[in-house]
Amino acid sequence: MKRLALVLALLIPLTATLSQEQKPARPPIRGIGSVTIDVQDPSGGAEFYIKQLGFARGMTLCEGASRGCLGINGRQRIDVHMPSQAVGGTFLEEVTFETSNVEQLRLYLLGVGTTAGEIQEVPKNNRRFSLSDPDGHHIGFIQYFAADNYSHPENQVSGHLIHAGFVVRDRAAEEHFYKDLLGFRPYWHGGMKEDQTDWVSLQVPNGSDWVEFMVNVSPNADHHTLGVMNHIALGVPDIQAAQQQLIENGWKPTEEPKIGRDGKWQLNLYDPDDTRVEFMEFKPVQKPCCSEFTALHPGPQSPSKKPAQP
Repeated sequence: MKRLALVLALLIPLTATLSQEQKPARPPIRGIGSVTIDVQDPSGGAEFYIKQLGFARGMTLCEGASRGCLGINGRQRIDVHMPSQAVGGTFLEEVTFETSNVEQLRLYLLGVGTTAGEIQEVPKNNRRFSLSDPDGHHIGFIQYFAADNYSHPENQVSGHLIHAGFVVRDRAAEEHFYKDLLGFRPYWHGGMKEDQTDWVSLQVPNGSDWVEFMVNVSPNADHHTLGVMNHIALGVPDIQAAQQQLIENGWKPTEEPKIGRDGKWQLNLYDPDDTRVEFMEFKPVQKPCCSEFTALHPGPQSPSKKPAQP
């Protein structure tokens, strides 16, 4: 009996070690790959993003996708489409993140108790899967096997989608999911008052893109407020030059650039369904309120401008 007990005592830690070694590690998550924006009129919505923002159809990442797919750069896209059923407020239907190994990431998420959808083949043999975060937001993960050498139109205002923001009800559960399970890192947090947190920014583990939790939003928020809160942000090196290009593209100014609470220049536009599109300079020009930045700032991701093919 003593010999048997000794053998078992030796086997138990060995088995635990093997089990730990067999558990899939989390692969890199590099940035935002795409956002899906719901509109009531896909044609009108797409026209806003094409004519006023300068995005184009026909990129490699959009081959086989709907006509509402628009390229931002070789690894990012916007999908504009009508939701399957009427929605009561403006929102982002899905935010998708790029990973280096979609199969391993799915296995990792299943291993930590998360429900993940099946892996699907998407245009150009890229692969992805989707799931819902604790607050019910649809998110996805994609692995690109055929990234695009993207040459964007002359009038495209931004070549980098730097963050996506959405309303968060349960901040603790969301932070556990994004920080503890996915490895997202704090970037900045702030609010309308110095001692208040209304926005929480978390960067992807292996890049500079981030998600922005919009907290303290009334459950009875109206359509306009939801459009302000559920938004995308496009990075630019010079907000004044961005504003000038937007005007040349036909945008009628509704507000002027301003320095946000994070110390960065920004300019807000709204699509036909009142979803906010925020243009933001990559780096702050003054000290932010409320907290310091704790990670590197993003930068441009697009090549030299070339005319888009008709």
